[in-house]
Amino acid sequence: MINFEFQDHYTFEDLRRIVAILRHPGGCPWDREQTHESLRRCTLEETCEVLEAIDRKDDALLCEELGDLLLQVVFHASLAEDGGRFTLDDVADGICKKMIYRHPHVFGTAQADTSEQVLQNWDVLKRAEKGQTNDTDTLRAVARTLPALWRAEKIQKKAAKAGVTVPDTAAAADELSAALEAFRRAEAEGRGVRQALGEVLFAAVAAARLAGEDPEEVLNEASDAYIARFALAEQEAARQGRALSDLAPEETVRIWKQTEQQQDVRQEENRHE
Repeated sequence: MINFEFQDHYTFEDLRRIVAILRHPGGCPWDREQTHESLRRCTLEETCEVLEAIDRKDDALLCEELGDLLLQVVFHASLAEDGGRFTLDDVADGICKKMIYRHPHVFGTAQADTSEQVLQNWDVLKRAEKGQTNDTDTLRAVARTLPALWRAEKIQKKAAKAGVTVPDTAAAADELSAALEAFRRAEAEGRGVRQALGEVLFAAVAAARLAGEDPEEVLNEASDAYIARFALAEQEAARQGRALSDLAPEETVRIWKQTEQQQDVRQEENRHE
């Protein structure tokens, strides 16, 4: 039995101690087996759950999910400390120094009266800090582990700062149409469609960006709409005493078109509410 004092309220230092207890002899076998690599997906999932809590505007859930994410930070630092690479204090030291360095308008003599000026200074300081000598370096530095739509959007935004972008939504729509046509040609000619399909998606991100929309949110909303329409189709098939998978192709097409009309009516009703 470990020597541990239960409390009504715990602090950050208590979290550090609990992780240390779990990861060392006499603690938890699962925790002792973990590595940075085995926790990679957990870290991503906890980050996504924080975002879900923010979207729900649920403070209690956000508090809980931030705790789960904080656990990941402490756990990774504990792994590194055991390997003699760095400690949690090194993590805190690094981010403190970065914040001081990138806010010279607060901690130094630089001037920045607007958010735009802050971001401009931030980009200049980040490039110097990372040793980025040209605009290509800044594009290559965008993490490949970002969701692909967000990565494409971030790359496009950085390219736009360098003057490389389509001018407006009309031009973006033209590029999207051209990419779709190239995809159709590749498919019709029996050539690989992978590159053409990627260009369609990249062009769609550009259209979303210039329209002021978040491509991830737009696609999620489209997925939600698809699920709602699928539910209507499944309900219609059930009224006929069958499952969707039992229908002939032409019957599925008919029901799918019918649900499109039903969805349009519901959307119109929602607009007038």
